Amino acid sequence: MPYVPMWFNYKTMKIIIDDKIPYIRGAFESVAEVVYLPGSKTTPEVAKDADAIVTRTRTICNEKLLAGSSVKFIATATIGYDHIDTDYCDIAGIKWTNAPGCNSKSVEQYIASTLMVLAERKNLQLKDLCIGVVGVGNVGSKVARICDLFGMKVLLNDPPRERAEGSAAFVSIKQVMEEADIITLHVPLNMKGEDATFHLGSEEFFSGLTHKPILINSCRGEVVDTLAVKAALKSYQISGFVCDCWENEPDIDMELLAMSEIATPHIAGYSKDGKATGTQMSVHAISQFFHLGLDNWQPLGVELPANPVFELNGSGLSEQKIVSKAILATYDTTNDDSDFRRDPTQFEQLRGDYPVRREFPAFMIAPKNIGAVTLEVLKKLGFNVQTT
Repeated sequence: MPYVPMWFNYKTMKIIIDDKIPYIRGAFESVAEVVYLPGSKTTPEVAKDADAIVTRTRTICNEKLLAGSSVKFIATATIGYDHIDTDYCDIAGIKWTNAPGCNSKSVEQYIASTLMVLAERKNLQLKDLCIGVVGVGNVGSKVARICDLFGMKVLLNDPPRERAEGSAAFVSIKQVMEEADIITLHVPLNMKGEDATFHLGSEEFFSGLTHKPILINSCRGEVVDTLAVKAALKSYQISGFVCDCWENEPDIDMELLAMSEIATPHIAGYSKDGKATGTQMSVHAISQFFHLGLDNWQPLGVELPANPVFELNGSGLSEQKIVSKAILATYDTTNDDSDFRRDPTQFEQLRGDYPVRREFPAFMIAPKNIGAVTLEVLKKLGFNVQTT
């Protein structure tokens, strides 16, 4: 029997859960009334007598939703939490939590695949390029690591970390703008303050670029000004735009979609592994807050790929080509791009019904004609490698 405080009767507890959060069904049913709803259907009327909400980015948790409710705790199964009005929650005494780092390996995989697609399309040698990683937290640090594995020159920009840790490992955004051939954004959405990131990709930003870089946004749509990036593409201030996160989702700018090199419906962090981790973190957080005894709960049903072992023949291929074949055999962003362009009005459905995607450690490579150095790169990416 889980410990329950005297003031709390878990038999009458009510939890509202976004019905697109995977693996969570059955987690709380033994200790609470559970209501599963689409994120957009979590209304003040529904929340009024709820004790907790488990959500994604589609539910705006603010005073309009929460005022007068009995909600005591909000868990979002996402890294980002800009959909939660944290100032209001603090005033109202509502505790909240996000899932930092839950999908960082998934975004790492997305960027790895994107870089290999760009390299093949544009005949690029990644080892000859400089990449600027803007935002070096849970996600950005992993992205920087794989770019280093690819032999790229990596510039790290993260003002909060630089203030805390010193400037030895970091560069200014100005240096990134002046030197990078590719810029990838991994910052939270901060609307104000010293580290504001709203419209970081502004007209001023684009006018200061010197290498006509490719820009990748897989963090938050509002970090890039839609009008400014379209103008930058039209005037060749940048040589390409990869977009996973869009302003005004799901009502995205169709002209920007058409202009983007790779376009996906906010699924960079949508590996099954990353989703399962976010769900687990949310369940644990609510369990700990309400003392429900579910602190060791684990999600079930994370599907394995049908063919987790695949042969990789490196005969006559460069290291980059071998690594590219391995990455794109397990996840190719162009497939998501094609599905999205086929019917962009299905933005939410494409996210909600996203097919199984497993991260690199779920796969085993059977290598043939691949040197030890390249095998080591594959292992460091996370792949399992058969030994003879």
